[in-house]
Amino acid sequence: MDDSPTGPTAAPAGADQAAAFFDLDKTIIATSSATAFSRPFMAGGLLTRRSVLRTAYAQFLYLVGGADETQTERLRAQLSRMVTGWDVAQVSSIVAETLHESIDPAVYAEAVALIEEHHEAGHDVVIVSASGSEIVEPIAAVLGADHVIATRMGVSDGRYTGDIDFYAYGENKATAIRELAAARGYDLASSYAYSDSITDVPMLATVGHGFAVNPDRALRRVAAERGWDTLSFNRPVALFSLVRPSGRTVAVAAAVLVAGCALVAWLAWRQRRRTR
Repeated sequence: MDDSPTGPTAAPAGADQAAAFFDLDKTIIATSSATAFSRPFMAGGLLTRRSVLRTAYAQFLYLVGGADETQTERLRAQLSRMVTGWDVAQVSSIVAETLHESIDPAVYAEAVALIEEHHEAGHDVVIVSASGSEIVEPIAAVLGADHVIATRMGVSDGRYTGDIDFYAYGENKATAIRELAAARGYDLASSYAYSDSITDVPMLATVGHGFAVNPDRALRRVAAERGWDTLSFNRPVALFSLVRPSGRTVAVAAAVLVAGCALVAWLAWRQRRRTR
């Protein structure tokens, strides 16, 4: 961590609770969560190489174009086109089956330690990600997060319609954080937020303690202007190789594993019934 900023501190007795809001991609994990699952999604017939390239290009235009409303809509439209018709149960099954191999080696040890520090200080931890909830929620559960803010896709008859009910990107992240804070009684002035991307400036500005993690050039400049601390995470490891995972993390990870196995078994049973 750069400059050794002061770590999370517990709120005084009687004060509103603080929370810690973490971006996921390039902040907690050393890759994009969508990219991490691209290979198993391709193996499952959900993605093609062309669709992967189109999404990467839309993301590139978003960043180069200044992250304005037009570029945001272009990125959202590409996401909508890509997932239209996907079977929701198949997506959940692939994530459950490949979570360990896709995500585990890419978790930043520094991020996991920081999550533990926030829990020890009595703070709720919230994962905030533009990726779909079907991907983000299992990852957040393994990390021991308390809540998730993620993109929600429209579903009909078990398939994605292409509609996006909520797009957790840019200003929408800040709006969702404020709504969750109002519902849970969080004191945002005492809360923390962590991200690597210039697109998350609204999220970082929503709390009293914003941190730029491995920031891109634009965010590094804004962080310097606003006095936000900069953190360097550079040790991607397997989550369960860490020396002291908390009881919360181990218990939730076990629950996710059991749930994933149950889901796979149920899908296999349903498939057998269909083929009789």
